[in-house]
Amino acid sequence: MEFDVIIIGGGVVGAFLARSLSRYQLNIGVLEKENDVGNVTSSANSGIIHSGYDPVPNTLKALLNVKGNQMFDKISDELDVQFRRIGSLTLATQPEQLSKLKELQIRGQQNGVETKILSKEEVVKLEPNINRDVLAALYAPSCGIIDPFNLVIHAFENACDNGVHLFLNEEVESIRYCETIYYISTKKSLFKSKIVINAAGLFADKIWGMIEKCPYEIKPRKGEYFVLDHFQGGFVNHVLFPMPSEKGKGVLVTPTTSGNYLVGPSSEYTISKDDFATDAATLLSVKDKAYSTIDKIPYGESIRVFSGLRAEGPTKDFIIEASQSAPTFINILGIDSPGLASSPAIAEYVIDNFIKPLLTLKEKSDYQPYVRKRLKPTKMKLEEANQLIKSNPAYGQIICSCEKVSLGELLDELSRSVPPHSIKAIKRRTRMGFGRCQGGFCHPRVVEILSSYFKCDFTDILYDGPKSHILVEKVKDNGDE
Repeated sequence: MEFDVIIIGGGVVGAFLARSLSRYQLNIGVLEKENDVGNVTSSANSGIIHSGYDPVPNTLKALLNVKGNQMFDKISDELDVQFRRIGSLTLATQPEQLSKLKELQIRGQQNGVETKILSKEEVVKLEPNINRDVLAALYAPSCGIIDPFNLVIHAFENACDNGVHLFLNEEVESIRYCETIYYISTKKSLFKSKIVINAAGLFADKIWGMIEKCPYEIKPRKGEYFVLDHFQGGFVNHVLFPMPSEKGKGVLVTPTTSGNYLVGPSSEYTISKDDFATDAATLLSVKDKAYSTIDKIPYGESIRVFSGLRAEGPTKDFIIEASQSAPTFINILGIDSPGLASSPAIAEYVIDNFIKPLLTLKEKSDYQPYVRKRLKPTKMKLEEANQLIKSNPAYGQIICSCEKVSLGELLDELSRSVPPHSIKAIKRRTRMGFGRCQGGFCHPRVVEILSSYFKCDFTDILYDGPKSHILVEKVKDNGDE
């Protein structure tokens, strides 16, 4: 299989590269080693579209964060993704932090980000549950929250609808460059391409090393979180940050687009790039640090803990460079926070500075920037929902009681250009299994539906990767004791 451009990596950066390049008359392929897109760093994060006041001025992080933030109103409309600009508050709780708050405001001004320093009284009025030790806060109204799962999924769906070829479960094992063509070998296939874009996240240094010695090392930094149920609207109204440190933006408390609340993350280096475990000591530390923001967090409402890994590079800035020995091999490394907010701008930056000098790009006349809208009865007026259910009764069959997700929504996802192939993939698209029971009631029904849809045995259904079978074997045949 031969392509004009191959993107290695199916995270949020790869998604927006694929979508942006799909505007042009190019043959584009995407190789992803996981069973689904956006399945690693792009799924396990805070879901925040940062405003851009924090990055050091005149860095790629500052430039691309601010530009990317401004793109999300249009993106969320086109991709049918939940997005809300709720603003952020960065809190000063000690007198010596007040000068730091002013420094952050000046940095924001240099980056072109609107901010305002609020008094204690103004903060308490906005956030009644705030810790009363707060002295002041930096308010950034352009900060937003987004559904990070469907941001990646819908961007890839739009890219594939516009002609991009997505290959899952294709882990790259070697790359050879010969006479202007790259030969990319995976465990299953051989791909050829004129240009390669390395957007492999945690493993981008390894992919770069297949062409030449990579001058950078990616260090995985782990963040552990609590997920609280959607127990009370208005418990937190903004993204609440402590004062940032050398480790990052600190333990935040934030609402999510689904009505849940996140508390976290921790921020510690880990050796393994596959280490997604959580531990009691780290989670206890997260709890303690969060109390400086909200002193009465109802951890009894916790329904899940999770961890994610950030791909931190050595420069403290995004690294976007062509390989020295192969200038048509473009590397994107160190996309840690604010990578989610920066991702669409990173894609445009790569195209403008690296792809356009190499290829003559002609726009497609039939490019379609919109995905087909999802039909969600719970988001409709009662009369509209009743009419939908009357025309398609599957939308009246609730599969997930916690999150009120219907059979119709599941079948819709299965019919699309980037369909789910596992329980986890369905969970991230529809929220089935995201509620208080964490799939205890709906997962057996989902296994049954997938078995019927794909015409396979129950034991073939996976939770996520190739060895994550939900059921192993039958214990008895029908009618047998």
